Amino acid sequence: MKYNLSMPPALHSAPLKPATAPALTPAQLVDLVGKLERDNIDLRRQLAWFQRQIFGQKSEKRHLESESVQGILGVGFEAVPETPLPAKKTGVAGYERQAKPAGADESSLFFDEGRVPVEVIAVPNPEMAQLAPDQYEVIGEKVTHRLAQRPGSYVVLKYVRPLIKRKDTQALSCPSAPAGVIEGSRAEVSFVVGMVIDKFDYHLPLYRQHRRLADAGIKVSRAWLTQLMQSTVALLEPIYEAQLDSIRASRVKAMDETPIKAGRAGPGKMKTTYFWPIYGERDEICFTHSPSRAGQHVRDMLGLSPPEDGVLLSDGYAAYASYAKQVGLTHAQCWAHARREVYEARDIEPAPADTALAYIAALYDAEAHIRNNELSGAAKRAWRQAQAKPVAQRLFKWIDKHFEAQGFLPSSPFTKALNYIRERRAGLEVYLDDPDVAIDTNHLERALRVVPMGRNYARFKVMQS
Repeated sequence: MKYNLSMPPALHSAPLKPATAPALTPAQLVDLVGKLERDNIDLRRQLAWFQRQIFGQKSEKRHLESESVQGILGVGFEAVPETPLPAKKTGVAGYERQAKPAGADESSLFFDEGRVPVEVIAVPNPEMAQLAPDQYEVIGEKVTHRLAQRPGSYVVLKYVRPLIKRKDTQALSCPSAPAGVIEGSRAEVSFVVGMVIDKFDYHLPLYRQHRRLADAGIKVSRAWLTQLMQSTVALLEPIYEAQLDSIRASRVKAMDETPIKAGRAGPGKMKTTYFWPIYGERDEICFTHSPSRAGQHVRDMLGLSPPEDGVLLSDGYAAYASYAKQVGLTHAQCWAHARREVYEARDIEPAPADTALAYIAALYDAEAHIRNNELSGAAKRAWRQAQAKPVAQRLFKWIDKHFEAQGFLPSSPFTKALNYIRERRAGLEVYLDDPDVAIDTNHLERALRVVPMGRNYARFKVMQS
């Protein structure tokens, strides 16, 4: 969320003086008070937002701990298991040492033996050196593991191929070098894979990889790395297209969008473009790219002939609703976004916001039970119908009562949050009847985390590829 730090227009006007106040009509006074109250709410919300960014909790998740709140929701919850007592500490001359948990063993493994190389170091027993072999026997050994690090290294594969000449025919014979993943390139497949992972998973830009290569004694140009990356992208494109086709064929899809800087907009400036990730029912994901946030990209990527009984899960952006209506899809909406709207208004109306958040927390508790018990299909739907649907109905009824009572200003952030949920009721209830639809788009947003982490390193040509 971004805030405009300029003062509200009403506060720029000339201050109200006692001499001019009598000239105002009652209607003008009511209008003035209303404007000042709205400005006050907006400023309080901005202040609370900045305080939360510096000092407060940013997550909107809530846990149902209060019995009074549970009573309001009309649902029961299992008791929280007792937290184990902290380990006893032993004092040692001005220093407190924490006792090891029972059963702690230095020989226990904290790594995958099949993937992590282990270097065995034999530690001699000094007492053995002073004894003859017949004076002792080895009855066992104790093992301790320590995590160490070696400098990252590159290796050059030198293929030596014998060139022979037949004495009878004088013909020359030499085997070909093994084919590389990129024809004519001196980069072996392991180097190509490492370069791509370093850039897109660990956000190490090519100029840093180039510097690391130079430090290791490898003399290649930065342009060679760039060309190699482009060739790799072209090599992967058929796989990407096949995966995107698989997503298009999915009955249930999720889609989102997030800004990314790519391409120059002027001296020292970059254009704001957009990633549009799409998530399929086989847990596959494709990050599509568009220079704008226009809804045409949704139609271009998903097509106009969706599968029968198809569902599109998204946030409240109008482009998704428009597409779903155009092609006849069921449009499911995200409860995490609804929860976020309420949480952002909590600083202005904490008590009712907490009640709304408690209702939503109950919906998520039902989902936690489904995950923990690995429910699926009919069993998953039955649990949602029995546990989550009554809670959702009570939440919408509670929201309707607030609008009927008109207890909040129309411009109140909390009113806007409730209206966000109320207007999207049909989409928010889709998951209750369809076990294949998730309660939110968090599975997609988790995949989006790689984008903000690497925003500073975006390069236009790679993005366009």
